[in-house]
Amino acid sequence: MTPGFAILLFAGLAIVLAGIDSLLARNPSLSRNWSPDQSVMPSVEFFDGNKVKIHNIRNINYRTSRDYDLDYYDKELDIDDVKTAWLAISPFGPPGAAHAFLSFGLKDGTFVAVSIEVRRRKGEKFSPFKAFVRHFEIMYVIADENDVIRVRTNGGRYTVRLYPVQTEKKLIRLVFRDLLERADKLGKKPEFYNTLWNNCATNIIKHTRQFSKKPIPVWNIRYLFPESLDKIAYRLNIIDTHLPFEEARAHFDITERAKNIGKDEDFSNAIRRHIHIRPVD
Repeated sequence: MTPGFAILLFAGLAIVLAGIDSLLARNPSLSRNWSPDQSVMPSVEFFDGNKVKIHNIRNINYRTSRDYDLDYYDKELDIDDVKTAWLAISPFGPPGAAHAFLSFGLKDGTFVAVSIEVRRRKGEKFSPFKAFVRHFEIMYVIADENDVIRVRTNGGRYTVRLYPVQTEKKLIRLVFRDLLERADKLGKKPEFYNTLWNNCATNIIKHTRQFSKKPIPVWNIRYLFPESLDKIAYRLNIIDTHLPFEEARAHFDITERAKNIGKDEDFSNAIRRHIHIRPVD
């Protein structure tokens, strides 16, 4: 399939799905029988300039993806204390399929991750077709890295690559605030997830376009295959480029480290012990 034909095919599919969307005429909701791990939406209070209080940061202890202990905590911080940003890519399923999310390092050595996800009902699995036709809502999970990484490396047995973002701290802080504002908004005004234009990849691109000095399109057919987001970010010099791309993929693969970290260890710092990055400012 040529790139041109693929674009026409997806454009036609989008038109058909938009028609189905209008026929169904369903409204997004905050009140459904949610899966327990997605039942609580985060909220964010903004005060005194750059200070925020994040409510319901998820920190689930996963034994498997379906066997876990629910846990949440609140955290107050100053956005000026955000020092680093990290792009995580976790491939799964068919070629090209992956989940991508962002994590932010704070001055005190802790990390806050933001994962853009389908909000599932209890006992339900993700369906690409249902995601086209107003079935799933979208949510921004604000979580501890121990949660969103280990559910994949330990619970789901997936690979996770964790890349340092190379940009100015002021831009990292702008993106972090933007993510928090949208997470809070979705807790008050829900939206439907859509596989084509309102998914984890398209939203990450919208939030992080300012990381690059080169123009980044709001939508591209490659966004349908999020496993390639690290390649896009690499070519745009958004993630560390001191290694050839395939070597970078291997270097920033934290899967085995995450699997073997003990309960009493500092998870976020332990998964980064082997990572070498270039200072930016």
